[in-house]
Amino acid sequence: MAEFDYLIVGAGLFGAVFAHEAGKAGKKCLVIDRRDHIGGNVYTEETEGINVHKYGAHIFHTNDKRIWDYVNTFAEFNRYTNSPVARYKEELYNLPFNMNTFHALWGVKTPKEAELKIEEQKRDAVEQMRAEGVAEPRNLREQALTLVGKDIYEKLIEGYTEKQWGKRASELPAFIIKRLPVRFTYDNNYFNDKYQGIPEGGYTGMIEKMLKGCEIRLSTDYFKERKSYDNVSNRIVFTGMIDEFYGHRFGYLEYRSLRFETETLDMYNYQGNAVVNYTEYEVPYTRIIEHKHFEFGTQEKTVITREYPAEWKWGDEPYYPMNDEKNNALYSKYRELAEEEDRVIFGGRLGEYKYYDMHQVVARALEIADKELN
Repeated sequence: MAEFDYLIVGAGLFGAVFAHEAGKAGKKCLVIDRRDHIGGNVYTEETEGINVHKYGAHIFHTNDKRIWDYVNTFAEFNRYTNSPVARYKEELYNLPFNMNTFHALWGVKTPKEAELKIEEQKRDAVEQMRAEGVAEPRNLREQALTLVGKDIYEKLIEGYTEKQWGKRASELPAFIIKRLPVRFTYDNNYFNDKYQGIPEGGYTGMIEKMLKGCEIRLSTDYFKERKSYDNVSNRIVFTGMIDEFYGHRFGYLEYRSLRFETETLDMYNYQGNAVVNYTEYEVPYTRIIEHKHFEFGTQEKTVITREYPAEWKWGDEPYYPMNDEKNNALYSKYRELAEEEDRVIFGGRLGEYKYYDMHQVVARALEIADKELN
């Protein structure tokens, strides 16, 4: 008989939720991870008394009370509200696009004035396209211009998006931006969700509680010891890259990656906000995170992280699936193989090749665990 009921490859949020649910059902789980820590990309570690988000900002938000209540059984969440600031050259704007943004752009004071200004710029964009013989937006640039107009696009979308994707906006497909929400209120809350916050003490403590009762092996590469690990359990939950699981037999799926530069500064407050986006193309990073502001820190020092988008190559950390037509078609071939598996479950961003926010990861893990265990 196998030593464990489940081998869970990946100690991130998906694997931790599944492991917890399996443990409640009386199952014995072994959790392994390539990294030397649990938590996956939500991992936080303490520096100068500040919980540092090692792999970029993670703000939990959801409208689903069931999911909110679930994560609150593992951590006390604070009242942090995500209100990023955008910096374009020497100008500062509030995000998401709202009345504070429009006032800074045009000096307008009422929603009606802002609506008229945006509609005017949208008409100009459509007329320009028609003059060039273009009936429908052919790329992201044209799509964005027809949604919000020239000023918002050029100052707050163009450079940031080009850095994120590593391509000029005119080279990116239009479907990437289907809508660009604008709010005609003076409200800087980035998310519309009812529930929002950061776990007090960081995400690592939350994951530790989820994994309580599991055997955990870190700095462990499943693929280097695959034969032995395939026989250690009855079932496998795999949260890594699905194409790697199948030896890339159909080819490599593509991702966008990130690079982080973190430094501790001998000052109380660096930028006055947890997240400041840098929207001009010439600034190589997309944002600076000041971690203490996620938890209203009063420490004498501060820790900041500059976040650089990067082209992904094999061996780099994969962050965002490139869900374009080519990659989605390739993933469908791997998904067909996955559906034929009788003892392997695939989950998470990499296992399902899909962008998930944290609340969606939790919901998906609970859904799969419920189906599997009940």
